[in-house]
Amino acid sequence: MTGLQRHLGFGLLVVVGFAALPLVITERYMLGEIIVFFIWAMVAMNWNVLMGHAGVFSLAQLLFFACGAYGVAMSVTFLELSVWQAIPLAATFSAGAALLVGMACLRLTGAYVALLTYAIAATVHILIITETECFTLIRNNCQQLFGGSTGFSRFDDFGFRPLLRGNWVLGHYYVVLAAFALTIVAVVVIIHGRLGLAFRAIRDNVGYASSRGIDRKTYQVAAFAITAFLTGLAGGVYAAHFRFAGPSLFEFSTLMFVLAMVVVGGLGSTWGPLVGTGVILIVVEVSKEMGDARNLILGLALILFVMFLPKGLADGADRLMRKMTGRARRGTEEKPPQET
Repeated sequence: MTGLQRHLGFGLLVVVGFAALPLVITERYMLGEIIVFFIWAMVAMNWNVLMGHAGVFSLAQLLFFACGAYGVAMSVTFLELSVWQAIPLAATFSAGAALLVGMACLRLTGAYVALLTYAIAATVHILIITETECFTLIRNNCQQLFGGSTGFSRFDDFGFRPLLRGNWVLGHYYVVLAAFALTIVAVVVIIHGRLGLAFRAIRDNVGYASSRGIDRKTYQVAAFAITAFLTGLAGGVYAAHFRFAGPSLFEFSTLMFVLAMVVVGGLGSTWGPLVGTGVILIVVEVSKEMGDARNLILGLALILFVMFLPKGLADGADRLMRKMTGRARRGTEEKPPQET
């Protein structure tokens, strides 16, 4: 069995496990928290592909997430599309925005990419919250194109409320789970396929990769577009579930929140972002009543992991397993043969 098949099999077990979870957990609040886990895990997994495997230190992932959320909100509000039509459209728009950002970063590497991408995201944030009336919208309502500082809210969702009534969260759960499953398949295929191999070659040694015919610029733009499409998909289901899209998605605290998931889980691993997302969401839930101290806790977590466990929990667990396996093997080798 190849590594790709093994990881796809594990991903299938994860999805099946979550699909069966509502049989055990029926509380609406808990199902809502698991939906939040699905959404942020999608963002963390794609950011891990871009930064951990392709080696592109981008800080614009939340911009692509916001593109998906705003794309759904604006399509439903202004174009009167259904959420089901708006989500793929918004994800495609996110990929298009990522192509522009990726091409702007072609001549840059390392920290300069991080600075430029963060500057682009911050500029978009400022433009959105600027109190400027753009034009008279349908039904003679003069509104801001991007909703201003309040954003969009109370637009149509997936449409399960009249169908399932009190169990509408269950419908949302399985829709977001389907998007989560699609992300897992795409990420695993990328990481353990030829594309992931090319990404890591560029990350580790650009000169050698170029000598083997791997063009850094082409693959860098591809990494931006692919991960942005899936991140925009996450933003779209976020907007449809919460019926909200606003400038809070651009806030630095949200950036730290998702970055902590990637770093704590393990940058450059396959399943680390899932573990990191679960750990950070538990920390956030426990520290819910602490207010701004929650951001301090996330910052401390980032500092401690960067200093003492830079490759995250995934690498720590892998080293522990190798150490335990090595001890067991040595114990077997040192055991004297039994007399016959």
